[in-house]
Amino acid sequence: MPLKDIPPDARPREKLLAHGAAALADAELIALLLRTGLPGVSVLQMAQQLLDTCGGVKGLLHADAARLKGIKGLGPAKRAELAAVIELARRALAQELMHRPVFDMPAKVKDYLKLQLGHLGHEVFAVMFLDAGQRLVRFEELFRGTLAQTSVHPREVVKQALACGAAAVILAHNHPSGAAEPSRSDEYLTQTLKSALALIDVRVLDHIVVGQGEAFSFSERGLL
Repeated sequence: MPLKDIPPDARPREKLLAHGAAALADAELIALLLRTGLPGVSVLQMAQQLLDTCGGVKGLLHADAARLKGIKGLGPAKRAELAAVIELARRALAQELMHRPVFDMPAKVKDYLKLQLGHLGHEVFAVMFLDAGQRLVRFEELFRGTLAQTSVHPREVVKQALACGAAAVILAHNHPSGAAEPSRSDEYLTQTLKSALALIDVRVLDHIVVGQGEAFSFSERGLL
């Protein structure tokens, strides 16, 4: 049904203003961002098709620019708006992690890293640098590699930890192929970095491996 044929109080914008954003279905929220549909396809239908293509809200939040560009009806303006919302989600999580100790919010640490790394088609090794209160000081991608391997230099991780006065770190990398389960080389790298950072009194609190929509925590599995 075209939006113009929907009763005014059931239209997404009016519904949101009257009852709050939580009252809207996923497709209705996306429709507010898209604003217009295609000939013969209402904006609500287009929003639902977008969610179906991406695998729901979670998939949409992890969709990269190339994937969005390939979806019919998503021109530069609509892609820019969706990218802005995704970036706001990343920044909102980062802001929380900057003001509260990370051990208070392990699930949000995973969510933050999934938003940062989950959509990438290449392997990235990154570090969350934390202060003495275990609050986020800086997130930085330090190394990029192929889908098969990433070369990580411990001295560079140590150098960056010293530069920002970190007291602890959370290591992170992604597996673009899908599964978040770590490899033997991931385990070896974790222990190598843990030993190197211990020399400058910086603790490794966790190493999180991000796959397709999931994340593996070394700490939770007792591997640290």
